[in-house]
Amino acid sequence: MNPDKNHKIYFISDAHLGIPDEHSSKLREKKLVQWLDMVKADALEIYIMGDLFDFWFEYKTVVPKGFTRLFGKLAELTDSGIEIHFFRGNHDIWAFDYLQQELNLILHRKPLVKELLGKKFYLAHGDGLGRGDMGYKFIKWVFERKINQWLFKWLHPDWGLALGLFWSRRSRYANESREMREIQEPVMRAVEDSRLPVFAKQLLESGEKIDYFVMGHWHIMRNMELKPGTKFIFLGDWITRFSYGVFDGNTFELKQFNPA
Repeated sequence: MNPDKNHKIYFISDAHLGIPDEHSSKLREKKLVQWLDMVKADALEIYIMGDLFDFWFEYKTVVPKGFTRLFGKLAELTDSGIEIHFFRGNHDIWAFDYLQQELNLILHRKPLVKELLGKKFYLAHGDGLGRGDMGYKFIKWVFERKINQWLFKWLHPDWGLALGLFWSRRSRYANESREMREIQEPVMRAVEDSRLPVFAKQLLESGEKIDYFVMGHWHIMRNMELKPGTKFIFLGDWITRFSYGVFDGNTFELKQFNPA
């Protein structure tokens, strides 16, 4: 790979493919493929920061149908030498090894601290971090138990995927409502003082040196300074904003993809 040509790091999050219906999901999938075609010209690495799908479960020999255009493009990019990292979000928590084996994606199940182009990044989807939200943390613990995954796989895929989509939609609507309340109450609290940025500030106070915190999960776009030399980025989403982050070694920018 030519380092002079491939020198940017790209980030996206929260496409929630599969909702609200097959037609609109496929339109967003095609737009995502267009974006991948655009960034492959100078991408060193691509980070998909969770909730690529609204629900995902891998049976032993069956995976959810669809997404063939996206999978083909991801395979093309990894075959060309571009590293693509996939963080499991709260909606695709049951991604196991299919995406890694078939598409050569690098899967992450926990937050990752990594140096990128000379800067230190804290990378995570964002779910379950920080204090509070105990109800969700308990549900996540239940879903991560091997016994529960084993029991779920005995459901017929048609039933299992239908049930999973039902759960994921309830979870998304509940989380969005709760998170907006967290930001707005009691008197329009600033985003900087909400749970995930507070978690980042506490990590910095413990002595951890981070240049950039990059997360999804909340479907908002923010590029804010936590303290001199440290920024926190919320990546937005690929439902209405079609937003992404790009880092060139000097500057982290949030942009929106609007193809002609």
